[in-house]
Amino acid sequence: MTSSYPKKVSIFEVGARDGLQNEKPVTTQDKIALIEDLAAAGIKRIEAASFVSPKWVPQMADSADVLHGITRKNDVTYSALTPNLKGLELALDAGADEVAIFGAASESFSQKNINCSIEESIERFIPVMELAQAKNIPVRGYVSCTLGCPYEGEIAVSEVARVSELLYKMGCYEISLGDTIGVGTPLNARRMVEAVAQVVPIDKLALHFHDTYGQALANILACLETGVSVIDSSVAGLGGCPYAKGASGNLATEDLVYMLHGLGIETGIDLTKLVNAGNKISQALGRQSGSKVARALSE
Repeated sequence: MTSSYPKKVSIFEVGARDGLQNEKPVTTQDKIALIEDLAAAGIKRIEAASFVSPKWVPQMADSADVLHGITRKNDVTYSALTPNLKGLELALDAGADEVAIFGAASESFSQKNINCSIEESIERFIPVMELAQAKNIPVRGYVSCTLGCPYEGEIAVSEVARVSELLYKMGCYEISLGDTIGVGTPLNARRMVEAVAQVVPIDKLALHFHDTYGQALANILACLETGVSVIDSSVAGLGGCPYAKGASGNLATEDLVYMLHGLGIETGIDLTKLVNAGNKISQALGRQSGSKVARALSE
């Protein structure tokens, strides 16, 4: 059986933002060290900050200090989550290389997560897109609940495709498809990606699968043959989703890299350095790494 896996996969590391925002607070210096350690391990795309209201996400209140404090590598993209115009302005001031906006494929999740409908959330992003384009800043789009919603259960793939296409047509250069509560299984994950690929080119799609039910790697493996070659993951399995009960968090980057390397797929990442980065931030959090590979290699 010949597989049609991509030769190279680009890892989009979300631990410093999506991960840490759902953990107990760590110091600004710990965050800076994590981001620099990830870059030293060969990660080229790092979500480093989030400019949301500190009232809602106190863990990200020092985002500007983090972006100002890191020693940057020229070949690394440091990105920030910006839900609105104010967030984008703060991200630009702090020197973010790119920003991200987020929509949901579930109406209920959109209401609970960002207090507005899917349509309203898309409308809100228009001024953000306009300013970003004027400043020549790339914008990434997240679609959450692509394989299930904590409030609605299953989500129609047609709805996932519709929201993805809206964000793509607005000008998002890449659409990250999120299994926010980690309920997907390989067949429905692949079908969802294939449906979205009908309206958004496959090379503009990324996967952001949580590992709540232990299915993230299996789901990614099932989707790799569609041609998708960008995957979001979180070092040491940091974080979860605060609005999704029981969503135990992101797929650990170490586990993903181990699998990809085993398939002969290039990532450009040094696994030993990556494990060390994850162990260091786990230590700062006072707990063991959430990565099985890191635990095995650190015995």
